[in-house]
Amino acid sequence: MQERENIQRILESAKEAIKKKDSLKLKELSNQTVHTASITHDPDNIAIAVIVYSLSKLIEREYYNHPELSKDIISSIDYSLVALKKKDEIGFKRSLDLIRKAINKISGNMRKYIQDVFRKASINKASKIYEHGISMEKTASLLGITMFELASYAGQTEISDVQESKTMDVKSRIKLAVEMFR
Repeated sequence: MQERENIQRILESAKEAIKKKDSLKLKELSNQTVHTASITHDPDNIAIAVIVYSLSKLIEREYYNHPELSKDIISSIDYSLVALKKKDEIGFKRSLDLIRKAINKISGNMRKYIQDVFRKASINKASKIYEHGISMEKTASLLGITMFELASYAGQTEISDVQESKTMDVKSRIKLAVEMFR
């Protein structure tokens, strides 16, 4: 695990945002984590980014009003923070699984919705990492999605329209090639 202090800060802030049902703060925290994840390629940072973003979407759409869910997630975050302080990586990974399980405990249509939110959150965060310059293949692999899912999502966004990724038009390339061989 890399950037232990960053993960700890993100989780502490996320815990407060969850209590306040502040979805915007959670999205902001997720984006901060994506930045770190794109630099370090750390799966733990990526997992935190996806979980925090998923929670923001659940709160945003008011699917989070389930009192037992809130209690379980706060408890799992506390467990994560204790594991981080003890430098217990196995306990930390277990706590991330507890958060996912707490969310998946909900039944019916809401469970399907939550699973969809997690999948879409993974794709969304993958596109953000890809935007930071990590290859599509590496990004898809890190988040457990297909390159097709990432390419489809990235194609719908304006990632490919960033100035650095635009190429020269054909005439400019030919002119440059001719000048190189003179």
